[in-house]
Amino acid sequence: MTKRELAIVVIEKLKKEYPDAHCTLAYEDAWQLLISVRLAAQCTDERVDRITPLLYEAFPTVAALAEADEREIEAIVRPCGLGKSKARDISRCMKVLHTEYDDKVPSTFEELLALPGVGRKSANLIMGDVFGKPAIVTDTHCIRLSNLIGLVDDLKDPYRVEKALREIIPPEEGNDLCHRFVHHGRAVCVARRPQCGKCCLKDVCRYYRSGT
Repeated sequence: MTKRELAIVVIEKLKKEYPDAHCTLAYEDAWQLLISVRLAAQCTDERVDRITPLLYEAFPTVAALAEADEREIEAIVRPCGLGKSKARDISRCMKVLHTEYDDKVPSTFEELLALPGVGRKSANLIMGDVFGKPAIVTDTHCIRLSNLIGLVDDLKDPYRVEKALREIIPPEEGNDLCHRFVHHGRAVCVARRPQCGKCCLKDVCRYYRSGT
């Protein structure tokens, strides 16, 4: 089976297992998703989802965040870790959205990458979830599962994994597949204690078939 063929099988199996593919971060607007994914760095989605309502209660709009003192933002987001750098990036990003994009999130990958604190993972998430464009979000679950299953070969660098997956995954399937990787990585293929016996992918997974 080629990697492209394997990818199709994995996609179909995970679709049956997790028919509702969705982002696990709570948000209503695109700018809120930008903030949430920045806060999620080295932090759980659950904690982010507890903190963001407090942030939006204090600063309910892009304009309000753009005008806020970074120290006020930091005081709220500190429980997510890296409070100073995250507050700085949020403040600067909202300032750019307010002054250059009329409080809207830009719709091109290049413009998203140019925003303060936005990397390829964040940009791909926005492109896929907000604008419905082809996207590969190479978070830790995507990277780990892609290697275990055999979709990529010993690749750990997010960009290299993204590039390799784009070559074998139909463009319209990439974003949802990455969301399903997150669901599967949390429910079954858990790091350091995968529950291979009940995995829907065990008959095609390189890790399981190798008996590792």
